[in-house]
Amino acid sequence: MSIHHAAEGYDQHGVADTYARGRPDYPQALDAWLRDTLGLHNGATVLDLGAGTGKFTPRLLATGARVLAVEPVQAMREKLHATYAHVQALDGRADAIPLPDASLDAVVCAQSFHWFATPQALAEIRRVLKPGGRLGLVWNMRDNSVPWVARLDALVNHYEGDTPRYYTGAWRQVFPSPGFGPLQQAHFGNGHTGSPDTVIADRVRSTSFIASLPAADRDTVDAQVRALIDSEPLLAGKAEVTVPYTTAAYCAVKTETP
Repeated sequence: MSIHHAAEGYDQHGVADTYARGRPDYPQALDAWLRDTLGLHNGATVLDLGAGTGKFTPRLLATGARVLAVEPVQAMREKLHATYAHVQALDGRADAIPLPDASLDAVVCAQSFHWFATPQALAEIRRVLKPGGRLGLVWNMRDNSVPWVARLDALVNHYEGDTPRYYTGAWRQVFPSPGFGPLQQAHFGNGHTGSPDTVIADRVRSTSFIASLPAADRDTVDAQVRALIDSEPLLAGKAEVTVPYTTAAYCAVKTETP
């Protein structure tokens, strides 16, 4: 399984840093979900699959579990290693995980599963999970019930082409999946607070298909985002704003037979 061409944007100069700045953290309520639903605790081993720059990694470390990471994009993997040197960050893909059979208590895909939602990837995830192991899928999504957020989403989505996205729901087509029980889901409120340039403009710049655009087109997007900020009374002239998010979390348990 090859990596979608839009993901090449993550390897552009400076994009890993922009990603780390522009992406929101995850809500504290997720800590209990990691513990109670995914069963993460001291003595457990969990894989951060499609780990990117390690945005989700500290939430996994906080559970006390041993954390491994797999990330195919070199620039993202190097950023993760620079931040969390004690986490083993491996070069690999969801359909070629460089770990032994039945070696993991859980696999977590935070902001990544839509990139590799295939039967082959799920079979490989099942291979590395222990019996009864859990697959966790997590996404932060802007709350587009807020009018200005809906305008921002429409601006960004104009450029998406055939890039896999969570919001389309296409990733759900691989479920139900052989060897996994039904998806259990939970939702949590979240927000990203900071300067508009960080939490809005950098977030847009860190979007794969935006980062992979030619420089002139990226400048056009920057100008469009700036115009949106300047025209929105809730944002214009503000040193600090909060972008509203919803965090969606899904869990599927490895079953006895595929």
